[in-house]
Amino acid sequence: MTTSPSTGAGAAKPNPHLPVDQPWLDSTTEPILRPELPIIDAHHHLWDRAYYPYELDRLLADFDSGHDVRASVFVQCLSKYRPDAPEMLAPVGETEYVNRAADASLSIRGRDGRIRHANAGIVAWADLTRGARVEETLATHAAAAPERLRGIRNITTWDADTSINTSSYNPPPGALADPRFREGFARLGPLNLSFDAWLYHTQLDELNDLAAHFPDTRIIIDHMGGPIGIGRYADRRDEVFAEWRAAIGRIARRPNVVMKLGGMAMPIFGLGLRDHPVPLGSEATARLWQPYVEVCIDAFGPSRCMFESNFPVDKGAVSYPILWNAFKRLAAGYTDAEQARLFAGTAADVYRLDDVDLTPTPTPPATGRPLP
Repeated sequence: MTTSPSTGAGAAKPNPHLPVDQPWLDSTTEPILRPELPIIDAHHHLWDRAYYPYELDRLLADFDSGHDVRASVFVQCLSKYRPDAPEMLAPVGETEYVNRAADASLSIRGRDGRIRHANAGIVAWADLTRGARVEETLATHAAAAPERLRGIRNITTWDADTSINTSSYNPPPGALADPRFREGFARLGPLNLSFDAWLYHTQLDELNDLAAHFPDTRIIIDHMGGPIGIGRYADRRDEVFAEWRAAIGRIARRPNVVMKLGGMAMPIFGLGLRDHPVPLGSEATARLWQPYVEVCIDAFGPSRCMFESNFPVDKGAVSYPILWNAFKRLAAGYTDAEQARLFAGTAADVYRLDDVDLTPTPTPPATGRPLP
């Protein structure tokens, strides 16, 4: 059994994501809502892939597009693996690459004169199915980014419908229950490392069992727990939503589990954001996402939820300004304190970003109508 990338160390399939069409994205613009609200982007990637390079320059350009992004969390994505290293240590090349980018971001000022700490937290990849042997990988990651390493992610997305999984990973069914995986997972908590979980809604109860067995290890659910809206699930949206909502309610009872709100522009959700002649504005986008976001916040509470861009993956269907405007519309009915948690506070706590200044910018707020 392995949860390793299916195509070798650091490799990736030809573009498994929606292609980024910048002129199409630019054809829908709108004023920035609540530009004074501090944001920590809790989930993004960096890569130099030929189909769409997304390195520090493009990341910072998105950060500088109007919203007050103070810092961000990088999540592993098969970038810059060490080409000649043993398989267990090859992923450390990604951590080294991202840590250098983080250092560089601290010397670059945006149009508003602000420095944005990109990659303030790093979530790396290590093969937890190595059991106790994964300790060497974890130690080497920590040495490569001693001030920024915060956690590990293993992608475990699996479904019997093979048309659904288009990622660069080929995990087997039942990965989270495998004894070797759990032996490796047990090494995270003592090192104060969290675990990011990207899986489908059909696997949430497996993650719930993992959380119950490791109550002292922080687990972060990526992308709303992946309610599938394509393949064999495409005509079962109401049924899927009910199953997903029930599973979210069960796992939200685990105090060591938190939720990332985002990823909903990916095709796996089946919401069709790319199926329009021009991109949807933030109000229409928010209406599509509202049922999912409300379920998660109702179950976990604002103190255990955080917004994420999932860029550049979601950039195939929505621009950075529109995405965060949509999030702000979705959060408009919550108190200022709750919004502060959703947009920055939860991410700062979960990923231990204690040095990020989250003082609101003293500028007049823009107005945005909350959803009815």
